[in-house]
Amino acid sequence: CRVRTSRRAPYPDGRGADKSPQIPRLSLRLVNNEDPSSSSAASSADAQPAEPQRETWSKKMDFLLSVVGFAVDLANVWRFPYLCYKNGGGAFLIPYTLFLFIAGIPLFYMELAVGQYHREGAATVWKICPVFKGVGYTVIAIALYVGFYYNVIIAWALYYLFSSFTNELPWLKCGNSWNSPRCTDPQLLNGSVLGNETFYSKYKITPAAEFYERGVLHLHESKGIQDLGPPRWQLTLCLALVIFVLYFSLWKGVKSSGKVVYITATLPYVVLLVLLIRGVTLPGAMDGIRAYLYIDLKQLGNPTVWIDAATQIFYSLGAGFGVLIAFASYNKFDNNCYRDALLTSVVNCVTSFFSGFAIFSVLGYLAFKHGAKIEDVATEGPGLVFIIYPEAIATLPGSTLWAIIFFIMLLTLGIDSSMGGMEAVITGLSDDFKVLKRNRKMFTTVVAFGTFLMALLCVTNGGIYVLTLLDTYAAGTSILFGVLIEAIGVSWFYGVDRFSEDIERMMGFKPGLYWRLCWKFVSPAFLLFVVITSIVTSGGLRYDDYVFPGWSNVVGWGVAMSSMLFVPGYAIYKFLTVPGTFKEVRIKRSIITMFCERSCLEF
Repeated sequence: CRVRTSRRAPYPDGRGADKSPQIPRLSLRLVNNEDPSSSSAASSADAQPAEPQRETWSKKMDFLLSVVGFAVDLANVWRFPYLCYKNGGGAFLIPYTLFLFIAGIPLFYMELAVGQYHREGAATVWKICPVFKGVGYTVIAIALYVGFYYNVIIAWALYYLFSSFTNELPWLKCGNSWNSPRCTDPQLLNGSVLGNETFYSKYKITPAAEFYERGVLHLHESKGIQDLGPPRWQLTLCLALVIFVLYFSLWKGVKSSGKVVYITATLPYVVLLVLLIRGVTLPGAMDGIRAYLYIDLKQLGNPTVWIDAATQIFYSLGAGFGVLIAFASYNKFDNNCYRDALLTSVVNCVTSFFSGFAIFSVLGYLAFKHGAKIEDVATEGPGLVFIIYPEAIATLPGSTLWAIIFFIMLLTLGIDSSMGGMEAVITGLSDDFKVLKRNRKMFTTVVAFGTFLMALLCVTNGGIYVLTLLDTYAAGTSILFGVLIEAIGVSWFYGVDRFSEDIERMMGFKPGLYWRLCWKFVSPAFLLFVVITSIVTSGGLRYDDYVFPGWSNVVGWGVAMSSMLFVPGYAIYKFLTVPGTFKEVRIKRSIITMFCERSCLEF
């Protein structure tokens, strides 16, 4: 590398040149790798035209709403409130907040800063340490896998929305074509206990439960994952409409998606507020809220509480899917991503807590109405938003209106999260393969259509089994592994000091000791803990009482390994293809950053 003093902007496109021009900055230009010191190679590089300037968000608010919309998803509504209730109520907020500040926000900040400084997608950003480029492909693959089943959940919400345009909601009573002879009106049971559990938690014989499993999923027509059956045309059409919306939200890049999020990221807050106001006026609502907030400090001695808090803070912020890197890569070079990380992380967590009031006020009402206990109606996952909550809504005056706004909220929560995942795939691969960047609209079409085809497996009669398998393995241990390698690559191989200098060049200040310690020690340790816990606590696949066959777990681990193997696979490829006579030279050239090995630094 040749080094000389310069006051030019750090990149050929001139970004950041309008900030502090009197401060020397780094400027990078690629030169001939075979002879880095060659002056002729440098002259040739100087003569090459600069690449077109990367597009940026039209407004800062476009970026903030996109990040918030991605991070605030369905899990904020159907998972966090239940975990908080199950793990000591308000006491759960202690480990949750602790992990937020020592690991969640630092990882969130790290991804935003890496993406913004290098202005690359999840794969090409690893020019900072080429041997780790495989982790970029890992997170891109995971984002793609998640799209295969996450869009199906959005399609369910759309199906429910269409079904809500009736005078009487179809899941209010028995006697429909999809109901079984065992279907029972919950008001007739009045909270009676069947065996050791109420009908809510064990026997899915309520009209709402049967509408979900028999009317929507047609699960009764499948014997298991080995008997999927054909795709259901109603869900297929809903899925196609979801993919259609995603495509036209993304086909022009952040210029189009940045406008869509003004609706999809803000509407859920309006609906949650409306649902909360209605919920607290219902009888029994305060019992539900008290159960949600009841502080049981003894639960803090239970390791499960800390494990749940650690995994929830990780998944809720959305680090590791390549989305934050992709979004930040479209920022202006001098954008204050530190402030953005703090703001959006806190907004996400506050939203999770706030949604609990809207959920548990209605659960308290449902328990009161049927003479049941809160623990008999409280649940997590799709069962909460597609069975329990719709059942409660169906008993309210004006139930059609409440159902419509509730499922519109679910749609918007899902759409912008799915937009983020698809954008991570498109940006990550198009930055790596220029032919894809030149044909972005066509590539977006291919990604959208491919996602639709793979998702058809999840809209069959036994599609819920495929969805459960993908949800468990596609984004389980593999995403934890990916972020762990990412944190190690940035903090230990690229180096915390160098990373901090990058941030200083962007924003004019260097991260404090707290952030550097978190990046180098605390966050990797946190991720290692979560990875080990995930592996140790993993068991065989189940869906309610159905136990998956052994071969399905093998398939699941195959899906997980198919993304994780990009890390060692690319490292081996890099080692074998980097020129050098001795292994020591090859290893050094594989690990050392491209900036020192293949770039010319100018001060």
